[in-house]
Amino acid sequence: MKAVKRASESNQIGGNSEMYDYLKKSDPEIHEAIIRETERENGNIELIASENFTGRDVMEAQGSPMTNKYSEGYPGARWYGGCEYMDIAERLAIERAKRLFGAEHVNVQPHSGTTANTAVYLAMLKPGDGILAMDLACGGHLSHGHKLNFSGKYFKISTYGVNRKTERLDFDMIRERAREARPKIILAGASAYSRTIEFDKFREICDETGAYLMADIAHIAGLIVAGLHPNPVGAAEFVTSTTHKTLRGPRSGFIMTREEFAKKIDVAVFPGLQGGPLMHVIAAKAVAFKNALSDEFRKYQRRVVGNAGVLAGSMEKAGYRIVSGGTDNHLMLVDLSSKKITGKDAEKMLDEAGITVNKNLIPYDKQKPAVASGIRLGTPAVTTRGMGEGEMKVIAALIDRVLAAGRDKAVIEKVKKEIKEMLSNFPLYKT
Repeated sequence: MKAVKRASESNQIGGNSEMYDYLKKSDPEIHEAIIRETERENGNIELIASENFTGRDVMEAQGSPMTNKYSEGYPGARWYGGCEYMDIAERLAIERAKRLFGAEHVNVQPHSGTTANTAVYLAMLKPGDGILAMDLACGGHLSHGHKLNFSGKYFKISTYGVNRKTERLDFDMIRERAREARPKIILAGASAYSRTIEFDKFREICDETGAYLMADIAHIAGLIVAGLHPNPVGAAEFVTSTTHKTLRGPRSGFIMTREEFAKKIDVAVFPGLQGGPLMHVIAAKAVAFKNALSDEFRKYQRRVVGNAGVLAGSMEKAGYRIVSGGTDNHLMLVDLSSKKITGKDAEKMLDEAGITVNKNLIPYDKQKPAVASGIRLGTPAVTTRGMGEGEMKVIAALIDRVLAAGRDKAVIEKVKKEIKEMLSNFPLYKT
C-alpha cells in the first residue's frame, strides 16, 4: 500500500534519542528499555482501545520539576508551604474539566480510573452495601465489582449483562436486577462495549429504586467532549474517568460530582485514599484538558469514530462477526469463534506481525478470560497517528491475512514488512 505521508494528529516527539542522553549515562538499562519501547510504539499498529499517544506538551508537563513537590490537601488549603504554583496548575485542571463536561465539582487528584471509582465507593458506601454493575464477561471493568478487586471484596455486587440476541444493554434485565438487589449505587459504564450508553434510562431505574447513579466514562470521555456520545453529567450523581484513552492525556483519573457531594468526594480522595497528589501528572492533565477544548480535538474525535466504523465494517466484510453488529464509538469486539482461533492465540500472532491488540471475552463467552473468544480493537491511537479510513481497510486486510494463515511465519514476516513500510508514512516519534 502506498499512503500519502501526513503528520500525526498530536504534537509528538517522545522518542527523540537526544532527550535521553543524560539517562543513557546514568542508567543505561532503563535507557535501553525506553528506547526499545519507543521503537515498539513507532513500529507497531496500535489497536488497543484503551491506549493512545499523548502529545509533546503533555509529556513535557509530566516530566517537569512539579514532580518534586509535596502538595497534600487542595488548592488554598495545603499541608505544606511553597504550593502556590501547584495551586495554579490544579485550579487550571479543575476549571478546564468543568468547562469540558459542564460539571459542578471536579477532583483531579485520583491517580487512576480505578482510584477514582474506589473514592466514590469510599465516600458513599459502607462495607456490605450493594453495587449493581455490568458483568465483566459482558464488557464491565475489574473495579466494577470483580471478586479479586477491592470493589468485589468489600461490597455486595450484583451484575447485569447484554441481551443475548442483540448484545446491547438489556434495560429490562437491569431494571429487574435493580428491583431485586436494591443497590446503593448503579454503575453505568464499560471497558468493552461498542454501543451508546443511554444514561437517561439508567437514571430512570435509579429514581425508581432509590439508587445513586455512577457513570464510568473512562473509554468515552473524549467522545462526550465532542458531542458524539451522551454526557452523563447532570444525570448521574458521580462521574469518573481516566485522562488517557480518548482524552489523550497522561495516564490518570478524575471525578465529577454535584456540589452537594463535593466534600465527601474530596475527603475520600484525600486523606481517604491518597496522600500527596502527583502534581506533575495534574499539570499534564491541565494541558490535556486545554487541548480537548479545541475545535481540532472535536475533529479528531469524529475521525476516531469514523475510523472505527470503517474498521468494523471491513472486518465484517472479511468474514468476522462483530459483537452487536457494529460500533457507535471508538472500539469493537471481534468474535473469532467461527474461525477456530482463540483471542489469546490471535493476540500473539498479530503481535508478532506488528499489530497490537488484546484478547477479550465476548458476551456469554465459553472460554476462560485468559484465553477468550475475541479480540478488542480500537482506533484512538492510529487516528492520533494520522491514519484515515483508507488505512482502516488495509489494517483489516492485514489482520485477516495473519489470522487466516495461522502460525505461518512467512506470512507474519511479510505482513510485518508491509506494516513497517506503511508506518513510515505516519511517523510518530523523531528518532
